[in-house]
Amino acid sequence: MSRRAIRALLAACLVLGAGCAGMEPTAPNATPTPSASVDGGAPSTATTGPVATPGSDYETTTVVLVDTNGTELATVDAWVADTWPKQYTGLSDTETLNDGQGMLFVFDEVSELTFVMREMDFPIDIVYADADGVITSIHHARAPGPDENGNNLEYPGRGQYVLEVVSDWTTERGVEEGDRLVFELP
Repeated sequence: MSRRAIRALLAACLVLGAGCAGMEPTAPNATPTPSASVDGGAPSTATTGPVATPGSDYETTTVVLVDTNGTELATVDAWVADTWPKQYTGLSDTETLNDGQGMLFVFDEVSELTFVMREMDFPIDIVYADADGVITSIHHARAPGPDENGNNLEYPGRGQYVLEVVSDWTTERGVEEGDRLVFELP
């Protein structure tokens, strides 16, 4: 069975409410444990090849990262993952990310979250931010190895928003805890 067929089956399980492999069971109103779609072995610099986008059902927004003085550090064109199926899939259906691309996960409130690298093909940076967009933590998440599915690669944090970008993107731009994400939701 192809990787896409497996993902379609998992999506069907989500819709039907069945327990699927790799998904932590949650009560209907519980905070989900989303999957970070992160690098799976790609170089830490951005790629320039074709990008498999998450799909036309994702809205997009521009996220501006500013330091504590309000100075702009960088911008990201981000797909918005604001529903459980989109958050569960994350970037795992994306083959690569170009510099300046990412995914913004949006939750109803600030909470403790854990992102995993389930089915990721490349490494990423995972940026947690509170309700005001203030960055609370940054993880440099590696891609799963050849014999790993990524479920054991856990990256916990506290936030209402989580931004995923290419690996080492935050370091290269001087983004740190205390800086802010500024964006408008579609």
